[in-house]
Amino acid sequence: MLEKEEILSSFLLELRRGTITICVLANLKEAKYGYSLIADLSDTGISIEANTLYPLLRRLEGQGLLESSWNTGGAKPRKYYITTDFGREMLAVLKQHWLSTAQNMERILED
Repeated sequence: MLEKEEILSSFLLELRRGTITICVLANLKEAKYGYSLIADLSDTGISIEANTLYPLLRRLEGQGLLESSWNTGGAKPRKYYITTDFGREMLAVLKQHWLSTAQNMERILED
């Protein structure tokens, strides 16, 4: 039998996967590079490691939800990401589902 901590860790990981995607899409309404996105999410209580974020950014870009561009004007070249029109459309749908689910969960958990 799995230990309680392993079971909890598995559940939390499942819960986090979808919420991180929504957070990333919502935070990239303006162009940001990876480290600034990590910092912004952390400031709101959402922690994400670089080794989790960068594959997610590449996947979302491959799906057409984000686009990227390089800024080489500073001391260090940085790849900036921003939500596409399609990404904003998907975010709006995901947000509605999130709000509805959260509302339903509140009712369920109150009982």
